[in-house]
Amino acid sequence: MQFITRKRRSPPAVIIVSLIDVLMVVLIFLMVTTTFRQQPAVKLTLPESSQAKEGVSEKLPPIFVDIVKAAPHLHFGGLPVTIEKLQEELAAKARANPQVILAIRSDTDAPVGQLVKVMDAAKSAKIKSVTAYTKQPGQR
Repeated sequence: MQFITRKRRSPPAVIIVSLIDVLMVVLIFLMVTTTFRQQPAVKLTLPESSQAKEGVSEKLPPIFVDIVKAAPHLHFGGLPVTIEKLQEELAAKARANPQVILAIRSDTDAPVGQLVKVMDAAKSAKIKSVTAYTKQPGQR
C-alpha cells in the first residue's frame, strides 16, 4: 500500500530572456545617466588673467592645441606633434571648414616662442579666429 504519491520534480529552469531584458534596461539607464566629460590628455596649469571670461557656447567647437613646458612642447588632439605637422593639420582643418576656431591652451611655464610658432602656423593655415585659454585668479 502506497498512501503518499511522490510528484516528480523538474529541475529549476532559468529564464534567460527576462534576465537579458533586465540587464539591457540597466545598461541603458547607466549609459543615459553617466556624464561624459572631455579629459585633457596633458596636465596644464593655465595662466591667470583678471580679464578671463567664461567659455561661451558656440555652434562650432574649437580645435585645441596644447603647449606644455616639457618636450615635446606641442600637442594636437592629445598627441605630440611637430610645428610642421601642426601646420599641415591646421591647414587641412581650415580647408574643410573656413570658420574653424583654434583654441590655444598653454602651460604657465611653457616657452613663449612655442606660442608664437603656433600663432604663425595658424595664420599661415588661414585660420581667422585664434583664442587663448586662461583662468580667473583663484579658479582651479
